[in-house]
Amino acid sequence: MLPRETLATAQIPGGEELTLVSHGDDFIIMLGRGELMGTRMQFSEEQLAELTLARIDRPAPRVLIGGYGMGFTYRAALAKLPERSEVVVAEIVPEILEWASGPLAHLTGECLSDPRGEVVLCDVAALIDDANDGTCAKFDAILLDVDNGPDGIVRDANDRLYTRTGLAKAKDALNPGGILSVWSAGGDHKFTRRLKDAGFEVEVREVRARPNNKGPRHTIWFVRKP
Repeated sequence: MLPRETLATAQIPGGEELTLVSHGDDFIIMLGRGELMGTRMQFSEEQLAELTLARIDRPAPRVLIGGYGMGFTYRAALAKLPERSEVVVAEIVPEILEWASGPLAHLTGECLSDPRGEVVLCDVAALIDDANDGTCAKFDAILLDVDNGPDGIVRDANDRLYTRTGLAKAKDALNPGGILSVWSAGGDHKFTRRLKDAGFEVEVREVRARPNNKGPRHTIWFVRKP
Protein backbone atom coordinates (compact mmCIF):
# COMPACT_ATOMS: atom_id res chain seq x y z
CA MET A 1 0.00 0.00 0.00
CA LEU A 2 1.39 3.39 -1.01
CA PRO A 3 2.10 5.74 1.91
CA ARG A 4 0.86 9.31 1.98
CA GLU A 5 3.57 11.96 1.84
CA THR A 6 3.03 15.37 3.45
CA LEU A 7 4.11 18.11 1.05
CA ALA A 8 3.01 21.29 2.84
CA THR A 9 0.70 22.73 5.48
CA ALA A 10 -1.26 25.97 5.79
CA GLN A 11 -3.39 27.60 8.46
CA ILE A 12 -6.91 28.71 7.54
CA PRO A 13 -7.61 32.16 9.03
CA GLY A 14 -9.98 31.47 11.91
CA GLY A 15 -10.03 27.76 11.12
CA GLU A 16 -8.11 24.49 11.12
CA GLU A 17 -4.90 23.47 9.41
CA LEU A 18 -4.79 22.32 5.79
CA THR A 19 -2.31 19.66 4.71
CA LEU A 20 -1.32 18.93 1.12
CA VAL A 21 -0.38 15.28 0.67
CA SER A 22 0.52 13.05 -2.23
CA HIS A 23 -0.58 9.44 -2.57
CA GLY A 24 1.10 7.90 -5.56
CA ASP A 25 0.00 10.00 -8.53
CA ASP A 26 -2.87 11.56 -6.60
CA PHE A 27 -2.91 14.73 -4.51
CA ILE A 28 -5.21 15.45 -1.57
CA ILE A 29 -5.87 18.49 0.58
CA MET A 30 -6.70 17.39 4.12
CA LEU A 31 -8.70 19.37 6.67
CA GLY A 32 -7.53 18.01 9.98
CA ARG A 33 -7.77 14.25 9.49
CA GLY A 34 -10.45 14.36 6.80
CA GLU A 35 -10.12 14.71 3.04
CA LEU A 36 -11.33 18.09 1.83
CA MET A 37 -10.65 17.49 -1.87
CA GLY A 38 -8.45 15.39 -4.11
CA THR A 39 -7.56 14.56 -7.67
CA ARG A 40 -9.34 11.18 -7.57
CA MET A 41 -12.76 12.76 -7.03
CA GLN A 42 -12.91 16.09 -8.83
CA PHE A 43 -15.80 15.52 -11.23
CA SER A 44 -18.56 17.01 -9.09
CA GLU A 45 -16.50 20.19 -8.53
CA GLU A 46 -16.08 20.52 -12.30
CA GLN A 47 -19.80 19.92 -12.71
CA LEU A 48 -20.47 22.78 -10.30
CA ALA A 49 -19.10 25.12 -12.98
CA GLU A 50 -20.34 23.34 -16.09
CA LEU A 51 -23.92 22.82 -14.92
CA THR A 52 -24.17 26.36 -13.54
CA LEU A 53 -22.96 27.96 -16.75
CA ALA A 54 -25.35 25.78 -18.76
CA ARG A 55 -28.17 27.50 -16.87
CA ILE A 56 -27.04 31.04 -17.69
CA ASP A 57 -28.27 32.73 -20.84
CA ARG A 58 -25.77 35.58 -21.09
CA PRO A 59 -23.25 36.18 -23.90
CA ALA A 60 -20.42 37.08 -21.49
CA PRO A 61 -21.28 36.15 -17.89
CA ARG A 62 -19.61 37.66 -14.84
CA VAL A 63 -18.93 34.83 -12.38
CA LEU A 64 -17.81 34.69 -8.75
CA ILE A 65 -16.31 31.48 -7.36
CA GLY A 66 -15.88 31.03 -3.63
CA GLY A 67 -12.76 28.94 -3.01
CA TYR A 68 -9.89 28.07 -5.37
CA GLY A 69 -8.90 24.79 -3.74
CA MET A 70 -7.20 22.76 -6.46
CA GLY A 71 -8.76 24.89 -9.16
CA PHE A 72 -11.16 22.25 -10.49
CA THR A 73 -14.20 24.56 -10.59
CA TYR A 74 -12.20 27.54 -11.85
CA ARG A 75 -10.61 25.66 -14.74
CA ALA A 76 -13.94 24.10 -15.72
CA ALA A 77 -15.51 27.57 -15.79
CA LEU A 78 -12.72 28.97 -17.96
CA ALA A 79 -13.11 26.05 -20.36
CA LYS A 80 -16.79 26.92 -20.92
CA LEU A 81 -16.78 30.72 -20.89
CA PRO A 82 -16.42 32.93 -23.98
CA GLU A 83 -13.67 35.52 -24.36
CA ARG A 84 -15.42 38.58 -22.92
CA SER A 85 -16.49 36.80 -19.73
CA GLU A 86 -15.06 37.56 -16.31
CA VAL A 87 -14.35 35.15 -13.45
CA VAL A 88 -13.38 36.30 -9.96
CA VAL A 89 -12.17 33.67 -7.49
CA ALA A 90 -12.04 34.41 -3.75
CA GLU A 91 -9.48 32.39 -1.79
CA ILE A 92 -8.56 33.09 1.84
CA VAL A 93 -5.46 30.89 2.19
CA PRO A 94 -2.36 32.36 0.46
CA GLU A 95 -0.54 29.03 0.51
CA ILE A 96 -3.22 27.52 -1.72
CA LEU A 97 -1.96 29.69 -4.56
CA GLU A 98 1.64 28.82 -3.72
CA TRP A 99 0.72 25.14 -4.04
CA ALA A 100 -1.02 25.89 -7.35
CA SER A 101 2.22 27.30 -8.71
CA GLY A 102 4.39 24.67 -7.02
CA PRO A 103 3.56 20.99 -6.43
CA LEU A 104 0.19 21.31 -8.23
CA ALA A 105 1.51 23.28 -11.21
CA HIS A 106 0.80 20.36 -13.54
CA LEU A 107 -2.89 20.73 -12.64
CA THR A 108 -2.91 24.52 -12.72
CA GLY A 109 -1.62 24.90 -16.26
CA GLU A 110 -2.18 28.44 -17.57
CA CYS A 111 -5.37 29.22 -15.65
CA LEU A 112 -3.79 31.72 -13.25
CA SER A 113 -2.63 33.86 -16.19
CA ASP A 114 -5.92 33.68 -18.13
CA PRO A 115 -7.00 37.29 -18.87
CA ARG A 116 -10.65 36.43 -18.16
CA GLY A 117 -9.90 35.47 -14.56
CA GLU A 118 -8.64 36.95 -11.34
CA VAL A 119 -7.90 35.22 -8.04
CA VAL A 120 -8.32 37.55 -5.05
CA LEU A 121 -7.04 36.76 -1.56
CA CYS A 122 -10.14 37.56 0.45
CA ASP A 123 -13.35 36.16 1.92
CA VAL A 124 -15.96 35.52 -0.75
CA ALA A 125 -18.50 37.22 1.52
CA ALA A 126 -16.53 40.46 1.12
CA LEU A 127 -16.95 40.34 -2.67
CA ILE A 128 -20.65 39.64 -2.27
CA ASP A 129 -20.85 42.69 -0.01
CA ASP A 130 -18.98 44.78 -2.62
CA ALA A 131 -21.58 43.85 -5.23
CA ASN A 132 -24.32 44.87 -2.82
CA ASP A 133 -22.90 48.32 -2.05
CA GLY A 134 -21.94 49.12 -5.63
CA THR A 135 -18.18 48.79 -5.16
CA CYS A 136 -18.15 46.23 -7.97
CA ALA A 137 -20.62 45.06 -10.61
CA LYS A 138 -23.17 42.38 -9.82
CA PHE A 139 -22.67 38.77 -10.90
CA ASP A 140 -24.52 36.44 -13.24
CA ALA A 141 -23.45 33.44 -11.15
CA ILE A 142 -22.05 32.85 -7.69
CA LEU A 143 -20.53 29.40 -7.09
CA LEU A 144 -19.78 28.41 -3.49
CA ASP A 145 -17.44 25.53 -2.69
CA VAL A 146 -15.81 26.81 0.48
CA ASP A 147 -17.08 24.06 2.81
CA ASN A 148 -18.17 20.43 2.57
CA GLY A 149 -21.77 21.55 2.93
CA PRO A 150 -23.99 24.52 3.78
CA ASP A 151 -22.38 25.24 7.14
CA GLY A 152 -19.03 26.59 8.29
CA ILE A 153 -17.08 23.33 8.37
CA VAL A 154 -13.81 24.86 7.20
CA ARG A 155 -14.15 27.86 9.52
CA ASP A 156 -16.96 29.19 11.69
CA ALA A 157 -17.09 32.54 9.85
CA ASN A 158 -18.41 30.74 6.77
CA ASP A 159 -21.69 30.02 8.58
CA ARG A 160 -22.97 33.45 7.58
CA LEU A 161 -22.95 32.49 3.89
CA TYR A 162 -25.77 29.99 4.47
CA THR A 163 -27.96 32.00 6.85
CA ARG A 164 -31.07 33.86 5.77
CA THR A 165 -29.08 37.10 5.86
CA GLY A 166 -26.20 35.62 3.87
CA LEU A 167 -28.52 34.17 1.23
CA ALA A 168 -30.33 37.51 0.94
CA LYS A 169 -26.98 39.22 0.31
CA ALA A 170 -26.05 36.64 -2.32
CA LYS A 171 -29.40 37.16 -4.01
CA ASP A 172 -28.91 40.93 -4.07
CA ALA A 173 -25.40 40.45 -5.52
CA LEU A 174 -26.86 38.63 -8.55
CA ASN A 175 -28.25 40.14 -11.70
CA PRO A 176 -31.89 39.20 -12.48
CA GLY A 177 -31.97 35.59 -13.64
CA GLY A 178 -28.60 34.94 -12.01
CA ILE A 179 -27.68 31.63 -10.41
CA LEU A 180 -26.34 30.83 -6.95
CA SER A 181 -24.82 27.34 -6.82
CA VAL A 182 -23.69 25.58 -3.65
CA TRP A 183 -21.63 22.37 -3.58
CA SER A 184 -22.06 19.90 -0.73
CA ALA A 185 -20.87 16.44 0.19
CA GLY A 186 -24.49 15.56 1.00
CA GLY A 187 -28.06 16.79 1.00
CA ASP A 188 -29.66 19.14 3.51
CA HIS A 189 -33.46 19.55 3.47
CA LYS A 190 -33.35 22.46 5.90
CA PHE A 191 -31.00 24.36 3.59
CA THR A 192 -33.31 23.68 0.65
CA ARG A 193 -36.18 25.19 2.63
CA ARG A 194 -34.04 28.19 3.58
CA LEU A 195 -33.25 28.82 -0.08
CA LYS A 196 -36.93 28.73 -1.00
CA ASP A 197 -37.76 31.05 1.89
CA ALA A 198 -35.12 33.46 0.52
CA GLY A 199 -37.15 33.77 -2.67
CA PHE A 200 -35.01 31.62 -4.96
CA GLU A 201 -36.24 29.13 -7.54
CA VAL A 202 -34.55 25.96 -6.25
CA GLU A 203 -33.18 22.93 -8.11
CA VAL A 204 -31.29 20.20 -6.25
CA ARG A 205 -29.13 17.72 -8.15
CA GLU A 206 -26.94 14.80 -7.14
CA VAL A 207 -23.65 14.37 -9.02
CA ARG A 208 -21.15 11.53 -8.79
CA ALA A 209 -17.65 12.34 -7.57
CA ARG A 210 -16.10 10.53 -10.55
CA PRO A 211 -16.99 10.78 -14.25
CA ASN A 212 -17.41 6.99 -14.60
CA ASN A 213 -20.59 7.22 -12.48
CA LYS A 214 -18.73 5.85 -9.48
CA GLY A 215 -17.69 7.27 -6.14
CA PRO A 216 -19.90 9.06 -3.61
CA ARG A 217 -22.86 11.19 -4.61
CA HIS A 218 -22.46 14.90 -3.98
CA THR A 219 -25.20 17.51 -3.92
CA ILE A 220 -25.38 20.81 -5.80
CA TRP A 221 -28.08 23.39 -5.27
CA PHE A 222 -28.81 25.57 -8.31
CA VAL A 223 -31.01 28.47 -7.30
CA ARG A 224 -32.12 31.25 -9.61
CA LYS A 225 -32.92 34.83 -8.76
CA PRO A 226 -36.28 35.66 -10.39
